[in-house]
Amino acid sequence: MKTLQHLQTINHHKYLVMKECFKVGLYRQGLLHDLSKYSPTEFLVGCRYYQGNRSPNNAEREATGYSKAWLHHKGRNKHHYEYWIDYSVDPGEGIIGLKMPLQYVVEMFMDRIAASKTYQGDAYRDSHPLEYYEKGAGRLGKMIHPDTAGLLHELLKMLAEEGEEKTFRYIKRVLLKQKKY
Repeated sequence: MKTLQHLQTINHHKYLVMKECFKVGLYRQGLLHDLSKYSPTEFLVGCRYYQGNRSPNNAEREATGYSKAWLHHKGRNKHHYEYWIDYSVDPGEGIIGLKMPLQYVVEMFMDRIAASKTYQGDAYRDSHPLEYYEKGAGRLGKMIHPDTAGLLHELLKMLAEEGEEKTFRYIKRVLLKQKKY
């Protein structure tokens, strides 16, 4: 088990998200981000499947067919679109992604930046979070609300094209002042 390495990785990731959230005024979310990663259900799996260059949840999923740690994590953290999946009020639609509150979309955006920085290290570029998102976006279907997906994609694209400083300034001075999207 790679306990120390996993602890360092989650601490580093959590620190980056906290720093980013603070820059846009989301202090509470910055402090509380991903606390469930320290629970035994998530932490022990992370230690067992730690590789250093990707989420241990992927390795657990490959080894067992599912990730108990991920199921635990996404059900407790509102910055994951998977938290917001429910049955539609229209019985014909089945299970759909609900529109996420704005502050959680911003935290999700920050989470994706921090994950890319954590796993890419010195090779990180502002385009990495967008590239990663676009690789999997086609598979999301009805699991993420179209408005949520649109805003996330817009922010990731702005980051890739205009950089972190300008994107964070837009989030703080314009987006979060609106309260809705």
